[in-house]
Amino acid sequence: MNFPSKMYLGGALVEGHGTIEVANPATEEPVATVAAAGREDVQRALENARNAFPSWSRTSIFERQQWMAKLRNEVIQHEDYLRTCIHHELGKSWASTQEDFDSLKNSLQFYSEEIVRFHDYGLADRAGTHTHTMVHEAAGVAVAFLAWNFPLLNLAFKIGPAMAAGCPIIIRPSNDTPISAYAVGELCAGIGLPAGVVQILATDSYEAADALSASPIPAVITLIGSTATGRHIMRTGATTIKRYSMELGGNAPVLVFADADLEKAADIICGVKFSNAGQICVSPNRVFVEATVLEEFTEKVVERAQKAKTGWDRDADITTGPLVNAKAWKRIKKLIDDAVSDGADLLAGGDRPAELSRGHFLAPTVLANVRETMDVYRQETFGPIVSLIPFHSEDGLLETANDCDDGGLTAYIFTQDLAKAERYAAGLRYGEIQINGVKYDIDLPHGGIGQSGIGHDCSGLALNDYLVLKRVTRALERGAA
Repeated sequence: MNFPSKMYLGGALVEGHGTIEVANPATEEPVATVAAAGREDVQRALENARNAFPSWSRTSIFERQQWMAKLRNEVIQHEDYLRTCIHHELGKSWASTQEDFDSLKNSLQFYSEEIVRFHDYGLADRAGTHTHTMVHEAAGVAVAFLAWNFPLLNLAFKIGPAMAAGCPIIIRPSNDTPISAYAVGELCAGIGLPAGVVQILATDSYEAADALSASPIPAVITLIGSTATGRHIMRTGATTIKRYSMELGGNAPVLVFADADLEKAADIICGVKFSNAGQICVSPNRVFVEATVLEEFTEKVVERAQKAKTGWDRDADITTGPLVNAKAWKRIKKLIDDAVSDGADLLAGGDRPAELSRGHFLAPTVLANVRETMDVYRQETFGPIVSLIPFHSEDGLLETANDCDDGGLTAYIFTQDLAKAERYAAGLRYGEIQINGVKYDIDLPHGGIGQSGIGHDCSGLALNDYLVLKRVTRALERGAA
């Protein structure tokens, strides 16, 4: 298949000032060479977006809905193409590419409908001398920096609310996974989307990337990435006052109490942890298990790890794909080896599957007796590792679960005691608390607390990041009621 290679700038598909070679992490073989933006391309994109803002922000909601519907129809028509891009650029199993595709399709529909629900509203005047109206307006040009783990899902979370709100958006996909984003650029060009409304560029230049956030043109900077990257972007963006919407890292705790449905808990924990090779921001990291059921629960987790199918095959039922690159593989392997050398027990996995001679694959791994001094405990692993930590009483459990350097994105609770679940949900400092299950969708808010981010992806709350409110006050004529 011929994969897309051109950036989408100013309504046209263009070459860049360099190139980026994209390799499939499942085969370690190049699959595409895409255009890379230089500083000149970035400045042109910023100016295109600035020029597009006055007309796009004043375009009627109905017209913006029509453009979003046109793009959505193109997305649906090119489902196989878009999913194939992800399948090759990230080595995802074919089944798991469905979530990325559905997220883009659903985002374009959801936000074209949700924007209509944002009504301007009046304020009462205590003296009765004036009328006051709060009016929603597009915030301005938006710049989106995307992570590689869900190439189209991450793009979907940004393009939907930005287009609906009337904000021109510049999307910078990860250098590891730019192909599917460039494919979306092709679709935008194909429908004749007004120039500058959406632009998509990748760059391997730190100077060019920093220019996106440092420029005075953007009013909104949005990111899906690590907490460290978020801090860096906020520092470079401090040239002007900007709005930030950031979904950052997390070190998700799981509390498995003795009365939990252990089968369900093991299914969910392993399902989230082993899919996408654990490269999921909400993936369970620190699994605290009540000591009286530790042995039983450990057996269930190990059984699922050993049965998980690792590999890359469009026609196979794959559980776990590759890590994104060699650097990620080495980092995860070091976390495992360091933990074992420091006393953790390796119960499953821990290395490359014997049957796979190439690709950045790491077998689903289970570590027991993990302690808080270990890096695998302190860091967001972003790999297929389940770290089991026993607890003997609830004394201090809440404080231990909240002790997280990487911020609070998601926490999990498994218990059949509703009062206990609600008590811990109230005390956990995480933006999302999942009790006896897990659910994400475009209409459900997704965001963290503290170092895990600012603002929200998904739901109507995401539109707040792209809209500003202004007050319009009019004096009443004398004698008016």
